[in-house]
Amino acid sequence: MAPVSTPASVTLPSDTAVKDIAQLGREAAGIDIVTIKAPAGMVGVPAEIPVGIIHGAQPEIDSVDNLFERYRTAPTDKRGIARALTLDSFIALTNRHKTKDSVVFADTTWTNPSFTAVIDYHEDKSAGAANNLKHRIAYSFPLSDEWKAWTKLNGQPMAQGDFAAFIEDRIADLSSPSDFERSNLERDFGTTIATPSDLIRLSRGLQVNVESRLKRAVNLQTGEAEISFEESHKDADGKPIKVPGLFILAISPFFMGEKVRIPVRLRYRTSGEKLIWLYQIYRPDQFVTERVREDLATVGAQTSLPTFEGGPEA
Repeated sequence: MAPVSTPASVTLPSDTAVKDIAQLGREAAGIDIVTIKAPAGMVGVPAEIPVGIIHGAQPEIDSVDNLFERYRTAPTDKRGIARALTLDSFIALTNRHKTKDSVVFADTTWTNPSFTAVIDYHEDKSAGAANNLKHRIAYSFPLSDEWKAWTKLNGQPMAQGDFAAFIEDRIADLSSPSDFERSNLERDFGTTIATPSDLIRLSRGLQVNVESRLKRAVNLQTGEAEISFEESHKDADGKPIKVPGLFILAISPFFMGEKVRIPVRLRYRTSGEKLIWLYQIYRPDQFVTERVREDLATVGAQTSLPTFEGGPEA
């Protein structure tokens, strides 16, 4: 029977040696997360932040954010601009995201008005914390088709047939004057206000006969003479024509917005045997600006946020 060999003895490391080996492993390739406190007096930063100490041949300190950024599933904060097409949508979106410090700015320039809700606005105290001003909701008052149609031909001469066709197409935009409008506008402009049916009648069937008369005046003392033409317009029955000088538009300047009532001047002239019409919207800046300011008051009431005419810092 062969002899049995005895195995050589093995010496195991002590507990201390095991800990030392583990420590060396960590120092060689590990990462420790430690906390660094902010110096006293710093504003706008957290009191402390975590950082990663990366061990190895070239140790370094890195932000924990950088280590985790590649695995992010949601943004750090709300940023960007949501654009509303209607005032109601602007109010609803603002109410959805507003904070206690949110504000609404308004550009009331009548040719290009806009509202901007800055959700992450600065705190409202003089020593309050600053904020990013990066999360916004915008409403740019898109123009309505009605407003585009009327402003496109504003002040443009039109032949009788073209004017008649335009009035018939836009008859829904016209309104009869209220008693207040009739009293004040007829007094201020020294003319009458046409109803929608008056405009239809004028555009469809007005026939104008022009009578011209030469007038000569002589100064007997000096012999100087003045010559002028007097022209009178009469209808088909030979009666003097009385054309109303105003009519009332009742339209919204903005898509899905509230209507405004705007006086419009009505003009006509003769060109040979042809009749030429034109209209001029009276002070659109005044009426549109008033509408924008009323909408701004509505925004303030329905969002309970402060409103300002102007724009944010950035």
